[in-house]
Amino acid sequence: MKALLLAAGLGTRLRPLTNFWPKCLMPIQGRPLLEYWIEALRALEVEQVWVNLHYMPEVVMDFLDQPQFADWVSCIEEQELLGTAGTLRQLSEELQGETVMLVHADNWCQCDFRAFFNSHLNRLESTLITMMTFRTETPETCGIVEIDDQGIVQGFHEKVENPPGNLANAAVYIFEPEILEWLKQQPGSVTDFSTQVLPYFKGQIGTWENTNIHRDIGTQESLKAAQDDPVSELPFHSFSWQKQFEVHPIHQMLSSVNI
Repeated sequence: MKALLLAAGLGTRLRPLTNFWPKCLMPIQGRPLLEYWIEALRALEVEQVWVNLHYMPEVVMDFLDQPQFADWVSCIEEQELLGTAGTLRQLSEELQGETVMLVHADNWCQCDFRAFFNSHLNRLESTLITMMTFRTETPETCGIVEIDDQGIVQGFHEKVENPPGNLANAAVYIFEPEILEWLKQQPGSVTDFSTQVLPYFKGQIGTWENTNIHRDIGTQESLKAAQDDPVSELPFHSFSWQKQFEVHPIHQMLSSVNI
């Protein structure tokens, strides 16, 4: 399996924090958000990882230019945002014939990723995609999915008032090569995976519910709340980047946020 981590967002709702630091590297209990995602993929023995960049790309590239990521994690810098499906299309040759994990890596997620992967391996033959889901207390702010008795997606409701339920799309997917082959045949106007690709495959999308932690850390309040969540232990690295990160003013700025 190969993976694409989507980390190019501007993080506008996190300003002024993101005026000084990219959202995908925001600290979660002293370590950058993106590191949690990469280490989760390492534990799954993912063969190759790509990270797309746009906002403050030099800062993220500096983070990824560490020995533990060498020859395994690659960057895709987008001068203009391509959209989630557009980035996949750009990687079509590298991902051809592969099972792919696609992750919106500016969300905060803690779960049993091995169980998620196994659910895809053991999926129904009629499905090509496994979508991670979670229960939300604010369904009107999320993409809500309707599923049948077998956990197959039958409907989508993207940030609507009074949606039918609170089972939300966590924007973490594992999919088979047929998805990318279909995408390659679509016009360039198909740029968004959630709203333009997923609806086409309704009835072929299985689900796996994350009952642990999934947060949109797009606001200062949610980012601050994540500092108290139980976290998976990360390997300790004494490289120069980590030392510089530990003394960066972003930690003090975050600690001053009142919720």
